Amino acid sequence: LYSIGGSLFGYVARSADDFGGFCMASSSFLALAYTFGSGEHIRVTLVLEKLTGPARRALELWCLLAGAFLSGYFAYYSIKMTYLSWQLNDVSQGLIVIPLWIPQIAMALGTTTLFIAVVEKLVDVARGGAYLKEVAAQDAHIER
Repeated sequence: LYSIGGSLFGYVARSADDFGGFCMASSSFLALAYTFGSGEHIRVTLVLEKLTGPARRALELWCLLAGAFLSGYFAYYSIKMTYLSWQLNDVSQGLIVIPLWIPQIAMALGTTTLFIAVVEKLVDVARGGAYLKEVAAQDAHIER
């Protein structure tokens, strides 16, 4: 919009690609936790669907533990990268110089909220909740 609006008024929108890239990356990372919570991430449930009872519960917990570890690792290093960019006063390479910690904050926030969402789901499953909505619905249908 910045670039289109600029061209309508004879203004050259400098670094429009940079701003577009920052906004696209920010929106992707900030949506991670919501997408995970609504079950919209791509998951391979081929093995999970075949298991029942304690075996499935153990696999669910293992998957969530692995997801919590990986998302926590990602969140930690995203925060570390953002802090390091702030300390070094790292800036973008475009025509408009922007401190890189500003767009990197969205990545750090997005990965941190994903970690919190995965840990929340892990605690829920450990307490006896369902890991996947569709698997829980199938179990309810089978038990009837």
